[in-house]
Amino acid sequence: MSEFWIYFQIGLKHVLDIHAYDHVLFLIALTVPYAFKDWQRLFVLVSIFTIGHTMALLLSVLDIVIIKVNVVEVLIPVSILITAVFNLFTAGKSGKSERVNLVFFVTLFFGIIHGLGFSNYFKSILGGTASSKIIPLAEFALGIEAAQLIVVFVVLVASYIVQTVFRFSKRDWALVLSAFIIGVVLPMIIESEIWIR
Repeated sequence: MSEFWIYFQIGLKHVLDIHAYDHVLFLIALTVPYAFKDWQRLFVLVSIFTIGHTMALLLSVLDIVIIKVNVVEVLIPVSILITAVFNLFTAGKSGKSERVNLVFFVTLFFGIIHGLGFSNYFKSILGGTASSKIIPLAEFALGIEAAQLIVVFVVLVASYIVQTVFRFSKRDWALVLSAFIIGVVLPMIIESEIWIR
């Protein structure tokens, strides 16, 4: 197997790992207010995440930025919580330009935080000089992007089915999924090691 596919698959599995569902929860919270007609906006948001993730991972792998793991571990569910709570307050309302601005920054923030959280593992599988880490990192980023687009597509299909077959309104669907996500991430925040001293 070529080196490209190795790092691409690591990126793909990083997002689609059933045990690391925080990434998928964030993508669900990010996608649920949108429909297929909003695909361009969603593609931009997903790419913003990948850019933030890759920048943070690069800075961490090169030892430019170092952050404590327990801080990152609590910031990841906090960013998911912010996105889901924002959905509760904006579900069914217009003003998408304002929404995109806030979601843009939360998405970038989540990408940066998640990249920092993954950096220790990524450092362990990389070796060599700084320049030799750039290409594997780019290959990994492409895997992340592909996996995120898969998750977004699945959420959009599920949204379409729920709204057309089961007659859920777009607003109710966003509220139900966002409330579910909040119920999952609150215990993650409360049980975080950062509170134990």
